[in-house]
Amino acid sequence: MKPVNVGIVGLGTVGGGALNLLRNNAAELSRRTGRDIRVSHVGIRRAKPDLELTGITVSNDIFAVVNDPAVDIVVEVIGGTTTAREVVLKAIANGKHVVTANKALLAEFGNEIFAAAEDKGVYVAFEAAVAGGVPIIKVLREGLAANRIDWLAGIINGTGNFILTEMRDKGRAFADVLAEAQALGYAEADPTFDVEGIDAAHKLTILASLAFGIPLQFAKAYTEGITQLTREDVSYAEELGFRIKHLGIARRTDSGIELRVHPTLIPADRLIANVNGVKNAVLVQSDAVGPTLYYGAGAGAGPTASAVVADIVDVVRALTAESAPSVPHLAFMPHAIADTPILAMESVVTSYYLRLQALDKPGVLADVTRILSSHGISIEAIVQKPSQDGDAVSVILLTKPVVEREMNRAIAELEALSDIAGPVTRIRMESLA
Repeated sequence: MKPVNVGIVGLGTVGGGALNLLRNNAAELSRRTGRDIRVSHVGIRRAKPDLELTGITVSNDIFAVVNDPAVDIVVEVIGGTTTAREVVLKAIANGKHVVTANKALLAEFGNEIFAAAEDKGVYVAFEAAVAGGVPIIKVLREGLAANRIDWLAGIINGTGNFILTEMRDKGRAFADVLAEAQALGYAEADPTFDVEGIDAAHKLTILASLAFGIPLQFAKAYTEGITQLTREDVSYAEELGFRIKHLGIARRTDSGIELRVHPTLIPADRLIANVNGVKNAVLVQSDAVGPTLYYGAGAGAGPTASAVVADIVDVVRALTAESAPSVPHLAFMPHAIADTPILAMESVVTSYYLRLQALDKPGVLADVTRILSSHGISIEAIVQKPSQDGDAVSVILLTKPVVEREMNRAIAELEALSDIAGPVTRIRMESLA
């Protein structure tokens, strides 16, 4: 049986890693698929990378790869959403299967891309788009297919998790740890996508579609970063038996789907609370199997290339069987994708950690509790820290669940009090029970 030819568009960390893995594990992959898999064409726009490319056609025009009639599978690993979208749609139009690691592309244009693939009878595989080497896409699409998924929560950005781990373990400031993350290559020179939650929101958008059978709706995801977190809040959370993690949360409710990324207090004894450094983890709650946790390396040449090559293996198996892969792109049949509404953040119900700077004088706490009570907010715990300057004290409150719009109103009233100095710090809490 003739070999399957793979064309790779982009030979950076992931593309180069996939090339090496396909070459180094060629015999094993052939045993798994019954076919030889070879990289026949690569497209690179910059200088030739430090990779052995003997016997491979190298083009500076990346569209030469997708227009090559000998290429069966196109691997898109250039990133971004402009040229990458053109590459993927052109490959599909040419009748080629596509493997991509591009979470931003799928979160923003996946509905269009998957519809085009359905029309052409080709497949777009994307295991590498979320959580690197952790096979969470396959879990949601296949492993948990018998289940009704209730919610999922994930640490799906390693850079943010590294920063929060260092802030907790070593008492370091956010800016200091971010600079180290950039020096170590964990964060880009412009770290906005990582620290503001955009990267995590792209990934959560994909996970929510797979979990609940809804269209990809990145624009409706609530996104909040970690740039405003202080080491004091990280320390106070620890004292109260919690850890702060930057979570992506998707939950099915009677009113719609929650789709939100933000710093979150979770009990320190939860397994996901103890995922540290640059690791990723996704906790999934479903009706039949209950909670399951998926953990591992979320980025890097090896883990991400592993996911890319696993997708290539799946496509080659389908080619060998002379049939399109039978698992729908978004886990549910295209005609059964439901237009379930995405909840506005103000309609989400959750608990809260509040920290406020109050003047150290009688009656201030009474005013605080009165305002919270008037908005139906019950207090679970309250802690007053010793005054550092003899004037204001830090007051930490943990609340019971309440709808966010009432918390927004309560915080506005608290900040209007003359005895409250500065803005109120608010971090959402989840039990993940």
